[in-house]
Amino acid sequence: MQKGKIGVTTENIFPVIKKFLYSDHEIFLRELVSNAVDATQKIRTLAGFGEYKGDLGTLNVTVTVDKEAGTLTVSDHGIGMDADDIDKYINQIAFSGAEDFLAKYKDTAASIIGHFGLGFYSAFMVADKVVIDSLSYRDGAKAVRWECDGSPEYEMGEGSRTERGTDIILYIDKDSLEFLDQQRVDMLLRKYCRFLPVPVISGKEREWKDGKWIDTDRDLVVNDTEPQWTRKPADLTDADYLDFYHQLYPGKEDPLFWIHLNVDFPFHLTGILYFPKINNNFDINRNRIQLYCNQVFVTDSVEGVVPEFMQLLQGVIDSPDIPLNVSRSYLQSDSAVKKISGYITKKVAQRLDDMFKADRADFEKKWDDIRIFIVYGMLTDEKFCDAAMNFMLLRDTDGKYFTLNEYKALVEPSQTDAEGKVVYLYTTDPTAQYKYIKAANERGYNVIVLDGQLDNHFVGLLEHKLEGVQLVRVDSDVTDNLIRKSDRPVADLTPSGRAILTRLFDVPTRKVEKASFVVQFEALAPTADPVVLTQNEYMRRMKEMAALQPGMNFYGELPDSYTLVVNTANPLVESIAKKSAEALDSTVKPYLDAIDAGNAKAEEARKAAGTAELSPEARQTVDKAEEEVSDARKAMDKAIDDYAPKAPEAAQLVDLALLANGLLRGEALSSFIARSYDMMK
Repeated sequence: MQKGKIGVTTENIFPVIKKFLYSDHEIFLRELVSNAVDATQKIRTLAGFGEYKGDLGTLNVTVTVDKEAGTLTVSDHGIGMDADDIDKYINQIAFSGAEDFLAKYKDTAASIIGHFGLGFYSAFMVADKVVIDSLSYRDGAKAVRWECDGSPEYEMGEGSRTERGTDIILYIDKDSLEFLDQQRVDMLLRKYCRFLPVPVISGKEREWKDGKWIDTDRDLVVNDTEPQWTRKPADLTDADYLDFYHQLYPGKEDPLFWIHLNVDFPFHLTGILYFPKINNNFDINRNRIQLYCNQVFVTDSVEGVVPEFMQLLQGVIDSPDIPLNVSRSYLQSDSAVKKISGYITKKVAQRLDDMFKADRADFEKKWDDIRIFIVYGMLTDEKFCDAAMNFMLLRDTDGKYFTLNEYKALVEPSQTDAEGKVVYLYTTDPTAQYKYIKAANERGYNVIVLDGQLDNHFVGLLEHKLEGVQLVRVDSDVTDNLIRKSDRPVADLTPSGRAILTRLFDVPTRKVEKASFVVQFEALAPTADPVVLTQNEYMRRMKEMAALQPGMNFYGELPDSYTLVVNTANPLVESIAKKSAEALDSTVKPYLDAIDAGNAKAEEARKAAGTAELSPEARQTVDKAEEEVSDARKAMDKAIDDYAPKAPEAAQLVDLALLANGLLRGEALSSFIARSYDMMK
């Protein structure tokens, strides 16, 4: 009986393994089964090279739970080990047998799984004793038994195994008894080993009989050894791809389409990515894509391997060339990963471009379901953005689709402003903004729909990518001003008339919470609406971006900014202006004169001081003048406010504009309704 110490760098290696080697203790089962598959693949490779001439027999891996004995056993019929192998690969931690094997058979042994030599020791996370009983494939080899109780001390002697292969026997500790439950073990095997290339047997198949589940005499094989991504696309039908999708995601509706990845140089990568239907109000689910290494499940957190926007997809990626850390559970960022990520991006872009060119009508049918994926990709990946410029579509309010080049050619003749910029009008809500869309269409303008969650950012991207193009939301100004062909028409108002109308039309807006309004006068067409409410394009974009991006709270906390455009050429406004001027002109003019005089007096005192600080006498003059201005303005406002009930038409027009934009609520809405009834009497 040989006794010795495992070659480690610290006496505390086992507590470290037990607690910290893997983020989830359940990983031990994946590692042990993967090692067993490794050993099986090795004997198959040796036989192929003629270095093993014996009978291969049945090549499978068996996982056996013995609840009474408190053991879980992983058995294989693989390459096996002798005492020298155990000395080299078990007693010297982190010396990986797979590394030697790969070096020798690097051109044909792509399916060897092991990387780090620590997988076996994951057993000590759940076991207080581990036994190895193994018989090597070599002629004349003797069976060997190795056991360790979780300390650096081990014992090794003659084993009892009579067939080639290895048994790993775990004596499960009291804190891990869940791993003696057959259903729990089967669940983990389906999670981590469902696509391993060697059959994995766990107990017996069960069937319902006489009101209960009973074991049959048929072995339960938990894995599919030839999943669709390992097969050639030419050998697969659409039904095969859909069956595999529903195997991965039971209960989900069919995907829109899929991409089969298969590359051998400069790295190895296979997989199938599916495009599911994605709602506009999406939530990035980072567990959609599963990463495998030679058919061994590694993780469903694929950040770094898959570009962020592609985490909206579903499916499988398998590559032995993605470097993993010791637990195989977290990806390392290096050049290989970046190349793989770049390849996936390129492949997806090519597939979308091919679909667009091959059947545009079908592509347009799918567009609304895949649009958010493409927009997200364009916003977050420069190379994908450049490729997507060829198949990115814009949809107008009539439901017609245009490429970026087609749309510019469509609107350039009619929607080029006085500065030579082509203006794309867009709506974020065709129903709420119907009135503005209708007015734009009547002017001969086309309006596109940008109602996605990311479109506020996408607008900026389009302006950056499309030279000489500006995007303007259809409700950001009156129709006459959306695309400036010439200077604005000047509203012909006297100073007193402007002051009176400003006050009459401004007061009703003060009932709207968390909003600021600026009254602006425009001499629009007489048939145009008397009052139009528009929203400042820049501030609105900033607020919408603030809602999606941390660090922009300043904009998010600002009130919504609106412009109340009063059409002085409209007959209703002309009537209000005429009546109010007749009633208030003589009252308002003296106040305006006092305001002008006070402002002039204050300005004269400031000019006299120049750049020097105001003297006490000058400061007194300025303060007195400003007080006179304030008093005159308050008196003027009061006079107009006292008159306002006699001209309810102004408040009515403002409330109609607020109502059309969903801003008239609560008490203000109730007052509007009451006023409407009164005006109809």
